[in-house]
Amino acid sequence: MTQEIEIEYKNLLTKDEYDRLLYNLPFPEYSKTQTNYYFETTDFALNKNGCALRIREKDGVYQLTLKEPHKDGLLETHDSLTEKEADDWIQGNIIAKTNTTKQLKNKAIPPENLHYYGSLTTKRHELEDKDIVIVLDYSTFNGREDYELEVEAASQEIGIEAFETLLKEHNIQKRDTPNKIERFFQTIL
Repeated sequence: MTQEIEIEYKNLLTKDEYDRLLYNLPFPEYSKTQTNYYFETTDFALNKNGCALRIREKDGVYQLTLKEPHKDGLLETHDSLTEKEADDWIQGNIIAKTNTTKQLKNKAIPPENLHYYGSLTTKRHELEDKDIVIVLDYSTFNGREDYELEVEAASQEIGIEAFETLLKEHNIQKRDTPNKIERFFQTIL
């Protein structure tokens, strides 16, 4: 699928809160590692449009994803990349890809105006539970680290209920939580 609506609820955690969730819920013992490579124009046109663009490498598979605002969450548009194409993007040789280029052009953002800004690496634990996926992330970027809870759901109603229940049951304070790309760019601006 080249497009999907992402409905998720996020909360930054302290290390203690992260450890409590990790050990009190039946997460798999081992995490999976993924790296996000972030792109933006020099005038931050993506951000001004509420968008974000990344390449994610996970298990040797590379996917280019444009995230855009949507009334129900985020609209994600995907293109597959080879390892060489991903490396070309990072090296500044931006190769237009069908799906993401179409969406970028709708926002008057030429792909050739994109620049690579850096990466964020995440060790992720995922737990599927009925209609939700509970995610614990430990991320490192630009000499920083953070811990995050995400609840992904098929609907807003299911997602918000599961998210708020988790916070309440584990005595975790709800915090304003910018997404990963926002947290990444806060460290370089």
